[in-house]
Amino acid sequence: MLKLVSWNVNGLRACVRKGFLDYFHEVDADIFCVQETKLQAGQIELELDGYEQYWNYAEKKGYSGTAVFTKKKPLSVTYGVGSANEEAEGRILTLEYESFFLVNVYTPNAQRDLARLGYRLEWEEEIFAHIEALDQIKPVVYCGDLNVAHRDIDLKNAKSNQGNSGVTVEERGKMTRLLDKGFVDTYRYLYPEQEGAYTWWSYMAKVRERNIGWRIDYFIVSERLIKNVIDAEIHCDIMGSDHCPIALKIDIEDEE
Repeated sequence: MLKLVSWNVNGLRACVRKGFLDYFHEVDADIFCVQETKLQAGQIELELDGYEQYWNYAEKKGYSGTAVFTKKKPLSVTYGVGSANEEAEGRILTLEYESFFLVNVYTPNAQRDLARLGYRLEWEEEIFAHIEALDQIKPVVYCGDLNVAHRDIDLKNAKSNQGNSGVTVEERGKMTRLLDKGFVDTYRYLYPEQEGAYTWWSYMAKVRERNIGWRIDYFIVSERLIKNVIDAEIHCDIMGSDHCPIALKIDIEDEE
């Protein structure tokens, strides 16, 4: 069995000060994915014994960024999509293992006024093509902060948020297309009617305490892997960020 964890840490240095390493060691994941690291090379040194570290930094300081810490050394690592193997915002890391691909992403936010919705939708096209191409080779585990509450059950105040960033028809439609093309939202597959299951809360007063949240962090797998999924978890008791970690337990036999 493999245990995978994904967490938007909203600034890794700040999250480390708030107990990131305690959780990291306690959860003991085989593969630990983070998003929104908000740092550049050399700005943090993490002593993670037994883990390989792969970082994708944004060019803009204090912005975006992804990383993967893995006990299992991948066959290859790519940054972004396509052949360039680089990207300006540090949003995509793809690790190839013997029997699957791992794609860790931090999906662009369309922003409050939807100023970046056009960019977001272009990005969705690129990542969709990337995942589909990988899936032709071997199964995919796709995870991260996908910045969309796919269905009304995935956020507390669905009606009042209709049309807002993360709840637009266009963003939800991109997720629906992915799920219609041979991929499965693991949490919703296992817990189709579970309400109040959220991964992000606003920093406004008492919002998290009252569980007024959104589920925008996901583990999505190729359909042929769903039979191998043991559990999908939301660790909502873990603080340190405005997101909480999510975990996937999956039975994938993978050669060293």
